[in-house]
Amino acid sequence: MVSENRHAWAPLLAALDERRVAARAMGGPDKLLRYRRFGRVDSRERIAKLLDHGTFQEIGILGGDTSIPSDGFVAGSGLVDGRPVLVGSEDFTVAGGSIGTAAATKRARIAELAKRERAPLIMLLEGAGHRATNALHPHRPAPNDLQAMAELSGLVPTVSIVCGPSAGHGALAAPMSDFVVMIEGHGALFTAGPPLVEASLGEKVTKEDLGGPHVHAVQSGVADNVAADIDSALAMARRYLSYFPSNAWSRTEHSDTEAPIAAPRSLETLLDILPPNPRIPYDMRDVLSVMVDDGSLFELQPHHGSSVITALARMGGRAVAVVANQPLVLAGALDVAAAEKATRFIEMTGAFHLPLIFLADNPGVLAGSKSERDGILRASARMFAAQHRSTVPKMHVTVRKAFGFGGSVMGQNAFDHQTISLSFPGGMLGGIPAAVGGRTAKADERTQRALIENEAAGPWRLASSVTYDDVIDPRELRNALLGALRLSAGRDSEPASPVMRTGYLP
Repeated sequence: MVSENRHAWAPLLAALDERRVAARAMGGPDKLLRYRRFGRVDSRERIAKLLDHGTFQEIGILGGDTSIPSDGFVAGSGLVDGRPVLVGSEDFTVAGGSIGTAAATKRARIAELAKRERAPLIMLLEGAGHRATNALHPHRPAPNDLQAMAELSGLVPTVSIVCGPSAGHGALAAPMSDFVVMIEGHGALFTAGPPLVEASLGEKVTKEDLGGPHVHAVQSGVADNVAADIDSALAMARRYLSYFPSNAWSRTEHSDTEAPIAAPRSLETLLDILPPNPRIPYDMRDVLSVMVDDGSLFELQPHHGSSVITALARMGGRAVAVVANQPLVLAGALDVAAAEKATRFIEMTGAFHLPLIFLADNPGVLAGSKSERDGILRASARMFAAQHRSTVPKMHVTVRKAFGFGGSVMGQNAFDHQTISLSFPGGMLGGIPAAVGGRTAKADERTQRALIENEAAGPWRLASSVTYDDVIDPRELRNALLGALRLSAGRDSEPASPVMRTGYLP
């Protein structure tokens, strides 16, 4: 028998269902059909693909005017690989994904929740920035999402996926995130879109040339990686988060050091990959691929500042951060883009307690008038300060050469908080290459010859003074680093907490 209460509830629940259905309608069947014809995935489907099945719990679904479903922004929480995350997705099919008052509140709300509940924040961007009609409706002052996101830095991992054109206020979520993925052919970021650029500057430019992946993943460095489609982008985001703890008060889980993955293994192929002659280039990615756990290398910003490689990986099941010179580009010399990229990576991964591995093979920081005008001294000084201030386990390997400040910024400094400092036989260091240094100093022939012979003699002098902890056979590289990671494992018993610093980078 149906109770009287159930009859009383029926109209209320019907009204709720009606409002929910309308709020989930997005731009309606016609707009969604046109949108999907271009190979696009709508705002709600993106979230469903990102999160573990059936875990999305939406907030603010009824926000805003009923004629603008969910106010063009879908937000809530869910799980990624069993861990809680906050997620927000701009809906381009509703008012061009522009930010209304309710959407602005939801954006601030999920960022604030990410901080309070200590969970990662993921933003899916495709919108036109603040809605023009907001100016016609006064509303009370309130904290905005960028204020909240600024407070997340170093506390919880943040990710932005640029699914389509993203302009103005909404686009600023990307440079404020730790990791940014752009979708090839769709994603674009700009402070103002092509129509406003033409109106204000008279410049006619396409969205791709103004702020597409080639601009931000290659030139500006605002984006980290480029994905072929939405599925690849979401997979990248999930993979990125797998290397990090949920917040700075915890550590990434890793396998027991006695597990088979951490068993000693000689890297025989390194002798084929690595030329001992420092003038012969090679691809450092080949070295890293055999050094780390199989299939675990995940490079960030591969097309920007590419004379240095910044990558996440696992060693013996433990997540690590890797900074390595790339001899295929500028012989591994660090230009401004490379130094700035490495600095940000060192600080970001250090905030979440990932051990840091340096593989140095460079002739120094990039010399020349253009490099000086670009600010190489400042950029390299900031990188040096960042690695010096890092409090995580730090490991250095001189692969072949590291001259001048190029060695220092790559962690080759005596008693500079290294867990271990190593060199391969033939490793060369010095203020500048010996032949150039001798000529610059106007040294006599005997002194010049002595300088060159000393440089060619390898790392033995530094090993004799224990500036290096050891000189190793390249085939021992993985095992030596695993040993250093085991040594540093005692830090895992200490309570994790956010990195607190005084002062600022140079």
